[in-house]
Amino acid sequence: MNQLDALKQLTTVVADTGDFMQLAQFQPQDATTNPSLILKAVQKADYAPLLKDTVAAFRGRPLDEVVDRLLVRFGCEILSIIPGRVSTEVDARLSFDEEATYTRAERLIELYTAAGVSPERVLIKIAATWEGIRAAERLERRGIHCNLTLLFSFCQAVACGHAKVRLISPFVGRIYDWYKKTAGSAWDEAAMAGANDPGVQSVRRIFEYYKRHGIATEVMGASFRNLGQITALAGCDLLTISPELLAQLAASNAPLARALDAGAAKALELPAVQFDEPAFRLALNQDAMATEKLAEGIRAFIQDAEKLDALMQA
Repeated sequence: MNQLDALKQLTTVVADTGDFMQLAQFQPQDATTNPSLILKAVQKADYAPLLKDTVAAFRGRPLDEVVDRLLVRFGCEILSIIPGRVSTEVDARLSFDEEATYTRAERLIELYTAAGVSPERVLIKIAATWEGIRAAERLERRGIHCNLTLLFSFCQAVACGHAKVRLISPFVGRIYDWYKKTAGSAWDEAAMAGANDPGVQSVRRIFEYYKRHGIATEVMGASFRNLGQITALAGCDLLTISPELLAQLAASNAPLARALDAGAAKALELPAVQFDEPAFRLALNQDAMATEKLAEGIRAFIQDAEKLDALMQA
C-alpha cells in the first residue's frame, strides 16, 4: 500500500488546487481553492476558456460579482469530480469587515444553489481575523458552513471553536518558513523535522485541545512543504495537500503510523480557555509569527485577487 492510501485510512485527504483536471488521479474526498490557486489555474491554456466564458456571460455586471461567478464555476467543476466539499474563498479585501464578509458569503452560497449545488457541499473560506470569525459565527447559525483560513495561532483556533465554525485550516508550512527564516544559520533542519516541526506542533496543540474539550470544529492541516510534515500529522481530521505532494505520497511505500490520536487527547490535562475581543487581539499581538504571517497572507491573497480582477477586465 502506498503512503497516500495509508493516509486515507487515518485522515480525510483533501486536494489543495484550482487545477481540477489533476484531481481525479488522486481521488481526494474534498478540495480547497484560494485566489492564488484560481489565478494560477486561469493562466493555463486549459482553463482560459472558463475565464472568457464567465466574463462574456456576465459582461456589464459589477466586477466583484463576475469574480464570484468564476470562483463558483471552478467550484462546480471540482464538485463534479470529488464526492465531498469544495472550499471557496471570500475576497481577502473584506478580511476586516464582518458585514461585507457575511454578505459576500451569502452571495457565493446563492450562486452555488442557483447552479444546483447543495450548500452542504460548500465551505466558505474566510481569513481567521476577529471580524472573519464573527461573520463565520453568524453564517454557521444560518446553516452556511465555513472554513477559517490563515490560521497560525492557538487563540485563533480557540475563538473559531467557540464560534462553532465547521472547519479550520491551521497552516503548517508557513509557520515552519517563519521559524526557519528567523533562526537563519542556526536552523537545524534534521532536529526541527517531523514531530519537532513548529508548524506540526501548532496543529497538534490545536487538535488535542479540540478533542480534549469536545469541540466539534474539524481540524484540517494546510500549507505543507514536505512529506515529513504530512506524515507527522497522520490522524488529523483532514489534511489539504498540493497535487505535487499527493504525487510524492502516492509514489512512496514507506510505512505510515497514526501520529495524532483523538482518543488519547481526551485524557490530557488541558485547561479550557476563552478569548473575548481584547484578549484575542492581545494574544495575537504577542505572537510575532502569527501576527506577521496573518498580515502577509492577507496581503498576498489581495495581490492575487487584484491580478485576477485585471485579467478579467482585460
